[in-house]
Amino acid sequence: MQAEIGIIGGTGLYDPKLLKNIQEVEIKTPYGDPSAAFTLSELAGRKVAFLARHGPKHTIRPTDVNSRANIFAFKKLGVQRILAVSTVGSLKEEYKPGDLAFLDQFIDRTTKREQSFYTADKVCHISVAEPMCPETRKSLIAASKTSKVNAHLTATYVCIEGPRFSSKAESNLFRQWGADVVGMTLVPECVLAREAELCYASISAITDYDSWKEQPVSTDEVIASMRANVEKVKKILVETIANLPKKRGCDCQFALKNAFI
Repeated sequence: MQAEIGIIGGTGLYDPKLLKNIQEVEIKTPYGDPSAAFTLSELAGRKVAFLARHGPKHTIRPTDVNSRANIFAFKKLGVQRILAVSTVGSLKEEYKPGDLAFLDQFIDRTTKREQSFYTADKVCHISVAEPMCPETRKSLIAASKTSKVNAHLTATYVCIEGPRFSSKAESNLFRQWGADVVGMTLVPECVLAREAELCYASISAITDYDSWKEQPVSTDEVIASMRANVEKVKKILVETIANLPKKRGCDCQFALKNAFI
C-alpha cells in the first residue's frame, strides 16, 4: 500500500474514526529505524501515512528522533507532501495558548542533529530560504478560514535542542530576534523533507508562553493545552487533505536541481 500525504504528529492526533482501510506497516531504511510503524489509511478520500514522531508512547527525545529514517520512509511509501504537527511555546503576547500557527521561517539552535542524507560521497547544499511549501501552506490557510479555526498565518520558529525548556535569558533573546514561537522538532525534519524533494508544511499548536513570562513552563500545562488543541488540528488536517491539489505545482519537487557542485 502506498500513500500520497504524510502526517507527522503525536499519538493524540491518531483518530481511527476518521480513517478507512487502516493498515500498519514497518519500514526499513539505510538510516536505521523510523520512530514507529506507519499507519496507512484513507482520510478525506486521500491515501495518507501517519507517523508518531516521538514513538507510540512518546519515549523518543527530540534530539533522538531519527528524522532521516522518518523522511526516507515517507519517500519510500510514495508520499509527496508532509503535514507536520508540533507543540510550541509562544514568544509574543498575541500568539496565545490555544492558537495555531502556520510556520514560514525558522532559526536553528540545535547542535547534535544530522541535517543531510548526503554524508559520504556528495555534499548537498540545499536551499531552505523558504523552508515551507508555499502550495501546501496555501491549502492550510484556506482550511483555517473554512473551518473557522483561529490561526496565525506566519510564524518564525526557533528550534532548540531540548529536551529541557528555555531559560528566561534564552527566551528573551529569542524575543529580541523577532521570533514568534519556540519548539524542539522542526529541524532537521523540514530540511530533510526538502532534500527528499517532498512538500512540507507545519501546523504548530501553541501550548504556553515559554519562560519569558513570570510563570515558568510546566509539562502539565503543555499536555493540558495540547489536548485542548487536538480537535482544532484535526479539523485543519481533514479540510487541508481534502483540498490539496493532486498534482504538485510548486518547486519542492525540483529542490536538488542545483544543490550539488
